[in-house]
Amino acid sequence: MTQDIKTSLTPWKEYERFIFRLFFVYFFIQVVPLDWKFFKELFSINWLDLHYGDIFNLTRYAPKFYTPTESFYNWGIVVLIALLGAVIWTIADNKNKEYNLLYYWLRVIVRYRLAIGIIGYGFLKFFPLQAPYPSISNLNTHYGDFSDWKIFSLSLGIVPGYESFLGLVEIIAGLLLLYRKTATIAAFIVVVFTGNVFMSNLAYEGGEQVYSLYLISLALFLLAFDVPRLYILFGKEQGVKPNRFMPFYSENWQRTGRITLKGLTIFFFVFLYGFKTYSGAHTDPYQFPKEAGLKDASGIYDVSEFRINNQVLPYSASDPVRWKDVVFEKWATLSIRSNRPVQLQHLAVEQVVEKDEDRIYELAGSGGRHYYNYRIDEQKGQLFLQNKNENYSSEKLVLQFSRPNKDQVILSGVNERNDSIYVVLNKMPKKYLLKEASDGRGKPIKL
Repeated sequence: MTQDIKTSLTPWKEYERFIFRLFFVYFFIQVVPLDWKFFKELFSINWLDLHYGDIFNLTRYAPKFYTPTESFYNWGIVVLIALLGAVIWTIADNKNKEYNLLYYWLRVIVRYRLAIGIIGYGFLKFFPLQAPYPSISNLNTHYGDFSDWKIFSLSLGIVPGYESFLGLVEIIAGLLLLYRKTATIAAFIVVVFTGNVFMSNLAYEGGEQVYSLYLISLALFLLAFDVPRLYILFGKEQGVKPNRFMPFYSENWQRTGRITLKGLTIFFFVFLYGFKTYSGAHTDPYQFPKEAGLKDASGIYDVSEFRINNQVLPYSASDPVRWKDVVFEKWATLSIRSNRPVQLQHLAVEQVVEKDEDRIYELAGSGGRHYYNYRIDEQKGQLFLQNKNENYSSEKLVLQFSRPNKDQVILSGVNERNDSIYVVLNKMPKKYLLKEASDGRGKPIKL
């Protein structure tokens, strides 16, 4: 493999060579999987039963040397390694006067890494998975009980068409990155689009500001290649020639290998991942548990009677013990609203998990309610409840249940304070303006 003979190989200045060495080592470490934890995850995947979450988690790779999650401290370590590597490289290499070929291949690696990362999020939005439609519990939680991030996510979830559009923008940008001639356009789209994501995470206290800035840094590196020419063309309004430097493949196996690797990348991260995500959107949305809940019980229930230690407690807006209402979701989640304080749990970063107990989107950033996953023993008529909030992980309840009719559930057992309770729940025929408006499609709404 040799470089294109049409390209002028003008020697680089000494400081240009040092800066390139620094950036080469830095971005090589940032984009090429060298972290042992990545390979641990890679080899733990069941490739015979691949889940879309497995692919997404691979697209989200970033080196973690100092902290187990994304952190600017990790970036600092990479910078120090890059500085040391650039100094050693400068001392050891006195022959090369330019690095056009290495610069080309570095841009290729960064392009593909950025494309994979952007497409990974694109499909989660295109098939509205990342911000799903609010659960019944979320629809019956006071606005002030949500964190800023949860309000932002729920606001996106109620407009799935807009969420799909955002995903389409990311997918298109990712596809453009896979081709050298459209990489600059794609990098500009990523800087603008992901820049908005970065600012949103800062404004709404999300957990993706480090990773979104990571993607922006890759896009800025790619964009820098054509910035001087773009300035001459649009700023000075003068003619400029594009840099057409590219390798020349002299061997058949080189040309075949290039096409094969590109084809496999597109197949795996576009077609296969897209199909798996589409299938998951219909059968296994990752934000909510997949285990079915109590049959035909989904809805919100008014607490018409509440006894504790066989003493009736009348309704009270301030009582931290008496329940106000209870929600049964379609899946095996039960949420209880009361005046009992809730220590919020947050989603640190976007992660697709398969186990129901790890799917905490419904309660993340949500106060006012305590969320429980439950297991049903139909023969004994029991519900085994486990508080899903990690701050209350020791809280488990075993409640007897009966259903005198389809709209009533009676629960009895012991609460988190070891007091005996007896609760009568009556299903409320509640309609939701959001759902009625979307189903009505412009027709008058009847509540």
